[in-house]
Amino acid sequence: MHSALLLALAVSPTARLINGLFDDTFEGVHKLAWFDWAMLIPYFTILGILSVYGIHRYATIRTYFKFRKRAVQSPAHRFAELPPVTVQLPIYNERYVVERLIEEAVKVEYPKGLLQIQVLDDSTDDTAPFAEALVERYRALGYPIEYLHRTKRDGFKAGALQEGLKSATGEFVAIFDADFCPPPDFLYRTVHFFSDPEIGVVQTRWSYLNRDYSFLTEVEAMLLDGHFILEHGARSRSGYFFNFNGTAGILRKSMIVDAGGWQHDTLTEDTDLSYRAQLKGWRFIYLPGLECPSELPVEMHGFQVQQSRWAKGLTQVACKLLPAVFRSELPWRMKLEAFLHLTPNISYPLMIVVSALMLPVMIVRFYMGPFQMLYLDLPLIVASFWSISLFYVVAHRELYPQTWKRGILLLPMLIALGVGLTIINTRAVFEALFGIKTAFARTPKYAVGVRPVNLEVKKYRRRSGWLPYAEIAVGFYYVAMIVFAIQTYNYFATPFLLLFVLGYWWAGFGTLYQGQQSWRRWLKQRKLELAGPA
Repeated sequence: MHSALLLALAVSPTARLINGLFDDTFEGVHKLAWFDWAMLIPYFTILGILSVYGIHRYATIRTYFKFRKRAVQSPAHRFAELPPVTVQLPIYNERYVVERLIEEAVKVEYPKGLLQIQVLDDSTDDTAPFAEALVERYRALGYPIEYLHRTKRDGFKAGALQEGLKSATGEFVAIFDADFCPPPDFLYRTVHFFSDPEIGVVQTRWSYLNRDYSFLTEVEAMLLDGHFILEHGARSRSGYFFNFNGTAGILRKSMIVDAGGWQHDTLTEDTDLSYRAQLKGWRFIYLPGLECPSELPVEMHGFQVQQSRWAKGLTQVACKLLPAVFRSELPWRMKLEAFLHLTPNISYPLMIVVSALMLPVMIVRFYMGPFQMLYLDLPLIVASFWSISLFYVVAHRELYPQTWKRGILLLPMLIALGVGLTIINTRAVFEALFGIKTAFARTPKYAVGVRPVNLEVKKYRRRSGWLPYAEIAVGFYYVAMIVFAIQTYNYFATPFLLLFVLGYWWAGFGTLYQGQQSWRRWLKQRKLELAGPA
């Protein structure tokens, strides 16, 4: 994702200007040509691979605008009689948000005789009795809601959805995760698309209740907007495969069954089902005009856990289903798009390799000729760094045409946030490639809006282990590169290197600070409990 930044680090007009001064002094260095090539060949090979994904970002932007007029606004036909619908609410230890979720779900407008709301609870804490009591309260008020609790969390979310499907009375199934607030008119605006028997899924766009909570949530929203505006927009309009996002969508029950049901051999059961269904010929609809508010992670480690789960799951789906995609009779363009859609997270381990090569490559390239920028660096920078910047700014401008320039100001933070995902997502990709199974890691949710909350008193915070220390150490590695760049008059590189330091230290120190604050609050509370009443 950030290959162009690394390229820029090693490129300095100042350094090239002084190359001639050192030609004689360091003539012996060039005798080690084998070392130069050993560094430069893998370095530029990896950057070339990463640039393919950069070029794909340009292609996505082009496709988005080329097929802009195909954006779906309303169904071509409508049901003469409304079909029965089941709304599934899968939850797991969601004490802080389950009440909001159920309150919003029962507000969904639809004839009660045709509606079924299932609370699919896998909780192992006090969420279970609390959620059950909420369901009983609304049932007493006449709402068509029921509570299903599993004592074994087999299959995680996919298992809960599959279990709920056994007793689902609806022809169509709408799904909302615990951190979402379904709009009241959601069903009326989506169900009529299924009057076309080929439609299997209608996906809506996520919006964010706490977008302005902090710099972190604002940048997270900008990252997700790139996916929901440009990627989903381009793929859905051009006829490429795209994925149901696991929530804020509605699915045809018969399509789920036809595609093989919810399977839990990947951590992204939604993308897995999406590809299996589309390979069978089912069509998906994307409605960017229908927003479903949700809650963004407010802690750095919570955000990292969410992203690593998605990275691992997407890579698992690639390993599982790309062979079937390539064997299919799909046009080669659709196969290529599917490959690029399912494999972008391979960039994270490649970035680790590039990071390790960065310092020796900077040393080698200090003595190279003046035409390298023209022949190597400039094309790769255009393919990578510029594509990242353009991609997210364009998405931001599509959503916020009046204030889109703020997106430009957020770009350094967005790039730094992406850097902070490198280590944890590299681990996730290797786990997927080597078949290492891990549990479905929930994202902590606290029912926050734009106003701060005291997270130290909240449960469900995950321990970060060794991760922040590794991130801090890598940050120091980039500090060493900054020192080298300054000593060799490579001042052009320092702003880019600083972004890497910011990204790794934001992730590492931010996680440690939040953990330390939580520990202090726990100790204080424990002392009060031991002291007893005054």
